[in-house]
Amino acid sequence: MFARNHLAPFLLTNLLRDRLAGGRVVTTASGAHKAGRLDLDVLQATRPYSAMRVYGTSKLCNILFTRELAKRAPELRAKCFHPGVVRTGFGKNENGLLRVLTTIGGPFLRSPQRGARSLVWLALSPEAAALDGAYVYDENVAQPGAQAQDGTLAEALWEQSAQLVGLSTASA
Repeated sequence: MFARNHLAPFLLTNLLRDRLAGGRVVTTASGAHKAGRLDLDVLQATRPYSAMRVYGTSKLCNILFTRELAKRAPELRAKCFHPGVVRTGFGKNENGLLRVLTTIGGPFLRSPQRGARSLVWLALSPEAAALDGAYVYDENVAQPGAQAQDGTLAEALWEQSAQLVGLSTASA
């Protein structure tokens, strides 16, 4: 999950950085980041495994990545957003409580269209153009959890991510 939710967009953004100059980079984070706990010594999940904790940690990484990208890439405008709890297939293949909750709660969750509203706003609206390093929920800048605001952690995650994907920290 760490590789898919954090390292993949980290690498792709860095590989395309020259081509993205002047543009906006919008990353999908989640309010679940508050359940995550980033330990740079243990980036891959260990025991006891908790799917929601690992997911939350990967989304915490998305916010830290956005903060650090805004700092390191002045030619871009980096933003991330929480789409809300959206009615998708998330949790349908899990056993236990998560599957029950997503099945029963499905009718009460946001539609995919509503979940995408902040993404479209961040990508296209003139009002969101100047936002840089921001975390957004419902088209409003929001305050993420405490660990997501740690600039030292964001920098250390960036350095370690660059090493993991084979980029020099100078080029990333």
